[in-house]
Amino acid sequence: MPISSHPANPTTSAAAAPPARSIAYLVSRYPTLSMIFVLREIVLLRALGFRIETASINPPDRPPERLTPQEREAADRTYCIKRHGIPGAFLAHIKTLLQTPAGYLRGLTLVLILGRLDFARLFLNFMYFSEALMVGQWMRRNRQSHLHVHLASQAATVGLFVHCIFRCGYSITVHGPDEFYDAKGLYLAHKIAAVNFIVCISSYARSQLMYLSPCEHWKKFHVCRLGIDPHLFSPLPRPSGDGVVEILCVGRLTPAKGQHLLLDALRQLLDQGRNIRLRLAGNGPDEASLRAQAQRLNLADHVIFEGPVNQDRIRSVYAQADIFCLPSFAEGLPVVLMEALSMGIPCVTTAITGIPELISNRINGLIVPASDLNALVHALATLIDDDGLRSSMAINGRKRILEQYDLRANVEQLAAIFATQVKP
Repeated sequence: MPISSHPANPTTSAAAAPPARSIAYLVSRYPTLSMIFVLREIVLLRALGFRIETASINPPDRPPERLTPQEREAADRTYCIKRHGIPGAFLAHIKTLLQTPAGYLRGLTLVLILGRLDFARLFLNFMYFSEALMVGQWMRRNRQSHLHVHLASQAATVGLFVHCIFRCGYSITVHGPDEFYDAKGLYLAHKIAAVNFIVCISSYARSQLMYLSPCEHWKKFHVCRLGIDPHLFSPLPRPSGDGVVEILCVGRLTPAKGQHLLLDALRQLLDQGRNIRLRLAGNGPDEASLRAQAQRLNLADHVIFEGPVNQDRIRSVYAQADIFCLPSFAEGLPVVLMEALSMGIPCVTTAITGIPELISNRINGLIVPASDLNALVHALATLIDDDGLRSSMAINGRKRILEQYDLRANVEQLAAIFATQVKP
């Protein structure tokens, strides 16, 4: 399934994308709440005339009865590698060995190159090799010759093997920052050399790829932002409440999101006499420690643990918020910030990675140094105390979304990249 390289700078409009253009998407877990933007992207690409088939290493993050109808439909039409288990892997080994022996040998050679005589690494890469055989055979059944992977982590390693074995086209959407923390362990140099192109969700992501690669590869990197539907995420009337200013944080409960720091800030703001409440929407490994901290700081009456929230409910959660806060230590470019801005909710967040490309300090939000508790408290207090500032930031925030983070416009830009870079 050979594919040739194409010019680096896409000039084709999305409307010119041929209806027959076909792309296989591979994701580590699909669908999943933390990467709902992938589902939105695929739905719009299909509407633009692309034939997108999806594969996932792992099953969805929730059982079928907890998925939205759109997510259930996506799960039903997705090829899930782990659900086919050892029998599926064995069959893929036999078929590829018989059909493409040279490719099979290339894959085994790559196992040895990446494993570097380390037994654990050799075993892990043999597992990637086996999964890649299953993905490659699935692509052959679907008559697809280009594989696109979201995130340059483990699923992209499977994609690297698929490319090596089956000589298919190969591309990645890079989010950061996790991919950059262990560039060597994730074989990022190998992936950059192998891909036809890389989609970067921010200029920050592109800068890190440029830092990690020789300049001859830089022409492969294209900035194409994520986005949200501003018609769906439009401002809603705030319910008449109890006079409490509600701060909302949406995201996985993980160390990277900084929610422990947010609880410390809440305690200080309450001690200063402010009438506030914090709502945490999401779940994750930090949930137990966050609940324990809330008890220790006597915050039980001021913190609501909402749990994971499906897309059919998330807007009603946003509608209750006066301020959105995401005090992250590590992010790519959070879609939840885009959703909050689009709904007219002023945001407080941190000056890391691609976030300053979305939020301009004191124009459409407040940005503080990551980990700086005093700055976080001051920024939240400023918005709590200043209704006028909240209103102006709400207007400017939605304006930024309409100008630069409209999902359809940005998916059309992605479609233009695909139309230029992917062989029909």
